Amino acid sequence: MPEVPAVPRIGPQGAAHASVADRVEAVRTTFGLRGPLARALPDFEPRAGQVEMASAVAKVFERGGVLLAEAGTGTGKTLAYLVPAILSRERVLVSTGTKNLQEQIFFKDVPLLRGALGVPFTATCMKGRANYLCLHKLDQLAGDARTGMVAENVFLPIIRRWSTETETGDRAELTDLPEDLPFWSDVAATAETCLGTECPRYDECFVTKMRQRAAASDVVIVNHHLLCADAAVRQNAYGEVIPACSRAIVDEAHQLEDVATQYFGYSVSNYRFEELARDIERSLFIIVGNDRKAKEDVAKTVERLRDYARAFFSDVAFAHRATGSIRSEERVRATTESLVETQESAADLTSALDLVEATLTLLIGVRLKQDAAAAAAGGGDDDAEAQRREDVAALARRARELRDELRIFLRADDAEYVYFVEFRGRGIFLRAAPIDVSRIVREVLLDKMHTTVLTSATLSVDGTFEYIRSRLGIREADEIRLPSEFDFERQAILYLPPRMPDPRSDAFATAAGREVIEILKRTQGRAFVLFTSYASMRAVQAIAEMALDYPILAQGTLPRSQLLEQFRATPHAVLFATSSFWQGVDVVGEALSCVIVDKLPFASPADPITAARIESIRARGGDAFGDYQVPLAVLALQQGLGRLIRHRRDRGVLVVLDPRIRTKGYGRRFVASLPPAPVVHDLARVAAFFSS
Repeated sequence: MPEVPAVPRIGPQGAAHASVADRVEAVRTTFGLRGPLARALPDFEPRAGQVEMASAVAKVFERGGVLLAEAGTGTGKTLAYLVPAILSRERVLVSTGTKNLQEQIFFKDVPLLRGALGVPFTATCMKGRANYLCLHKLDQLAGDARTGMVAENVFLPIIRRWSTETETGDRAELTDLPEDLPFWSDVAATAETCLGTECPRYDECFVTKMRQRAAASDVVIVNHHLLCADAAVRQNAYGEVIPACSRAIVDEAHQLEDVATQYFGYSVSNYRFEELARDIERSLFIIVGNDRKAKEDVAKTVERLRDYARAFFSDVAFAHRATGSIRSEERVRATTESLVETQESAADLTSALDLVEATLTLLIGVRLKQDAAAAAAGGGDDDAEAQRREDVAALARRARELRDELRIFLRADDAEYVYFVEFRGRGIFLRAAPIDVSRIVREVLLDKMHTTVLTSATLSVDGTFEYIRSRLGIREADEIRLPSEFDFERQAILYLPPRMPDPRSDAFATAAGREVIEILKRTQGRAFVLFTSYASMRAVQAIAEMALDYPILAQGTLPRSQLLEQFRATPHAVLFATSSFWQGVDVVGEALSCVIVDKLPFASPADPITAARIESIRARGGDAFGDYQVPLAVLALQQGLGRLIRHRRDRGVLVVLDPRIRTKGYGRRFVASLPPAPVVHDLARVAAFFSS
């Protein structure tokens, strides 16, 4: 029997002295036909693109710098970066765009490689702080439940029991807990309410334990939201949770700009005011003890805060009504002029926050004097009193931070930020977001790393990485583009309807509805129908439901994960959905045989962030449409249509209803970016494809 080649060993000491050639050889052997992966995976087959990408990652890990790696679907990019990262024997930070990919890496890929490579390594999966239970906040909820609080009556006992059994404190373990349960925020380990080392449950804290596990791990797996949130709060001694790393791999890197935009700014909401008021009320006994007069004074201060917050956010809503009424989800640009109408109520609200902070600070001083007197008399519990003061000081700090952030927003005077009001359900959010995050990403991520690998199936536009380089502040980088391993000429066709009205016309929804019906009859359902807006989705869905007998699912009726499970389990199902289903969703096999996109996914120029970026590019003399709007839409379309072919045995039809892909000059840029599937304009060809 021929000898099976072993992976060249690069031990902890040898790692620093291994040459680039040694690293590349170790990686190539691992992916070889008779290598450890082939022995561990019965259906493993070497893929040239996977080996090429893994070799490029190995080189950049040795030399340092940035690698941009576009790896088409089927390349196997996850193993292509994990293998060289693990063989390097250096700690590596892996950041993903979605929790789904995070969990796939931790629960599937890491155990596989641990068994296959013969290299001992440890790994930790880290989620955002709000995913974890805060034991101190749980302790502060007096009793088992409070009368009239339905959520607490039902869920608090469940959470209390679980808190004594769980090792991680990750709410994902509570599978029966609704995804959108507001009560979870009352017990979540948020940075704003964290007491850090002053917390009485610090040593037992699930976030502390997660941080300790990560600090001792070789592979630390996070998502972009945690990566950016952690970087944004590093000036807060209690905020950061990710351990220091000098090597990072950013998967699904096309999402990084959007996520960074969310976290490197300011956000003040009516919810934050209500949560502060509620937490002060819950801590009344801690704050004032049995002093009835002090209790009444604090209660009045809190009620004043609530009244002024309601008045202020009411004024904000009135001043920023875009067209007479606010939709359930809408962003409206805030300007110096629009904020003038809120000046009076804003002054009242900031003075109420001043009063809250002053009242709490005064009471801390009173408690200090009382504690000193008790100590002199030989009584009192120093540790307990110190903890009470720390709890009150934390509330005072929150009031101060809220006031400072509110004032920053109301000034709206930083030209590098765009200011807007976001309405989401009952929430009103005042946000200030950076217009350009390239400098921020470069300073907080790229410049702090010895090595950064940015990868995705969709990173290039027009055959170059110029767009992503400019958006993320990447100056110098190695580059590699690997085509998909799938045979799109055999596995798929691209159907572009020959006659469709302008997507901005009133006739488009009706025409789209008719076209969707005819397509789905030929595919027998089994489709995602993806829209750029809820309004379009509802209009087309209403038309399709009257003519189709296939099970129709719609975004918004169930949580995303449940909708996906139902789609997979329901024969011939059709899912109508918007942006959150355009990426990070995998349905392998015949259950998904068609993906229909209604319009080219241009970001709305009415969106405040998009509008500000367009203005900024034009002010510099650039072509905002060609250099920003089209590339952004191209990447989004690639992601949406990329839901279809996820395996070598998948077959299906891609559909773009928007006629501009055929009739406009820029349409050629979209077509050139799509998988090389045959283009057809006749529904008979669609039917023939499925009957062949």
